[in-house]
Amino acid sequence: MTILVTGSAGFIGANFVLDWLAAHDEKVISLDKLTYAGNRQNLASLEGDARHLFVQGDIGDDALVAKLLAEHQPRAILNFAAESHVDRSIHGPEDFIQTNIVGTFRLLEAVRAYWNALPEADKQAFRFLHVSTDEVYGSLSPTDPAFKESNKYEPNSPYSASKAASDHLVRAYHHTYGLPVLTTNCSNNYGPYHFPEKLIPLIIHNALAGKPLPIYGDGQQIRDWLYVKDHCSAIRRVLEAGQLGETYNVGGWNEKANIDVVHTLCDILDQEQPRADGRSYREQITFVKDRPGHDRRYAIDASRLERELGWKPAETFETGIRKTVRWYLDNQAWVNNVTSGAYREWVGKQYA
Repeated sequence: MTILVTGSAGFIGANFVLDWLAAHDEKVISLDKLTYAGNRQNLASLEGDARHLFVQGDIGDDALVAKLLAEHQPRAILNFAAESHVDRSIHGPEDFIQTNIVGTFRLLEAVRAYWNALPEADKQAFRFLHVSTDEVYGSLSPTDPAFKESNKYEPNSPYSASKAASDHLVRAYHHTYGLPVLTTNCSNNYGPYHFPEKLIPLIIHNALAGKPLPIYGDGQQIRDWLYVKDHCSAIRRVLEAGQLGETYNVGGWNEKANIDVVHTLCDILDQEQPRADGRSYREQITFVKDRPGHDRRYAIDASRLERELGWKPAETFETGIRKTVRWYLDNQAWVNNVTSGAYREWVGKQYA
């Protein structure tokens, strides 16, 4: 038995592959284009593991995907491949259109051809699981109820618009062609191997480097925070028992304002690795101009996933964030390797 995981060298994809192989003997074919956020180091612990095959390539490469499907005959495909950072989508939206929309379309076409040729029993067992985001639903007011699967799509950035389009394509391939698909829409993830352009790893990295901790606007943007290992366990559960053609929202039940997340990180770092001068990392906080079209609040109602499939997160924000800080403190070599010159130039431009 084999599964194919796209975007497997990225943050969530890598955590999924590592967790999967820690619990299963089933072979994993990893496919990743290795753009700026894809990092082979994330999967370094699997070097020499016969259960894992890494292939560098693009989900939009029809011939390559068709070849992998024909050779390895996976029973399931999990699509994590995506351009995923709102800030980058504002500066350069075309990459997001190409990967998230065109790439998903080409992947679906290759998968449809493969699935159509399977024996009937294998067709029935096959699954295509598409990993998406809560940002497709738009922004909430402080008093709005959390996003449910029935919320209409109102994306507000090039990133979320491209992910919304990919979700619609996946849904259409189920309803038009019968492709056995599942979709998950998750809230903000955090944890090991998170590329340090996102809030939590950026704050940890800058704090330890003695740099300003940039906070957009007033810092009161609210997000629901989900520990990445919990997200991976939810995906495994949806793959196992999800209803075909359906969407499942995955959240951590942890709504936090960005400034409160940063304060928490500073306080943990004050305990775990105090500044040499004995002062708090909070003194490095700097407020910067808000980004265009910044959504004010996201919140996920994950009750369907708990009610129908029995899943709920194992970590609270308090336990998950301490594990995350500890991982970054213990893996500074990884951080130093991914924060290249190109990364530094981008951060300088974005938070100037």
